[in-house]
Amino acid sequence: MNWVLSNLDTIGDDTVAHLAIALPPIVISFVLSIPIGWLVVRLRRPGSKRVTRGVGGGIVTFAGLLYAIPSLPLFIALPSLIGTGLQDPANVVIGLTLYGLALMVRSTVDGLESVDSATTGAATAMGYSGVQRFFRVDLPLAGPVLLAGLRVVAVSTISLTTVGAVLGITSLGSLFTDGIGRGITEEIVAGIVMVLVLAFAVDGLLVVLGRLVMPWTRKTSVSRRQARRVLQAAEVAS
Repeated sequence: MNWVLSNLDTIGDDTVAHLAIALPPIVISFVLSIPIGWLVVRLRRPGSKRVTRGVGGGIVTFAGLLYAIPSLPLFIALPSLIGTGLQDPANVVIGLTLYGLALMVRSTVDGLESVDSATTGAATAMGYSGVQRFFRVDLPLAGPVLLAGLRVVAVSTISLTTVGAVLGITSLGSLFTDGIGRGITEEIVAGIVMVLVLAFAVDGLLVVLGRLVMPWTRKTSVSRRQARRVLQAAEVAS
């Protein structure tokens, strides 16, 4: 505890550096997954309700395989591929974006496929163009699934960001490497706790933003709770 109180500035600086690396991949992977997911759904076979085979299925499979690449070798290999320095934070940002896409593409496809065909058909009958229907109907209705995928990406990204510390890139992972090198257990524990705090904080922020952007999901959850209470009351009465 004494080490933590004496090094609050270091913990604060590492936390800011950690967020500076982790937040861009979360946002970029989410933004990129939307057009990719739209393309995959468009490429599905006529009459098929889900993407399983063909080009669309291949894209989803390829995206998922990106997550199987070990993080440290990827961060080491990227400088030779994109011409950056080994300790350039851009390597970690790009690598984490690939991992984010590996998770978000599948979630985006699942979300778009969950939209009821009758609803999209009604929107088309009302005169919505393809673009209008996507942004006003398909994307909002797929929102809860997208949010669930984004929350997974956020927590995963915040955790994986620590790996960059092995290459000398400042983050909360620096507390791990420095604490192990100097034998300071409090420093290691502080790093673990701060990563957990950041993960919970970002996840909670996404939940709040989801409720603000998609107020209809909150109303649905309230109605479900009310329905459960009615059923419980009926069971008690019977």
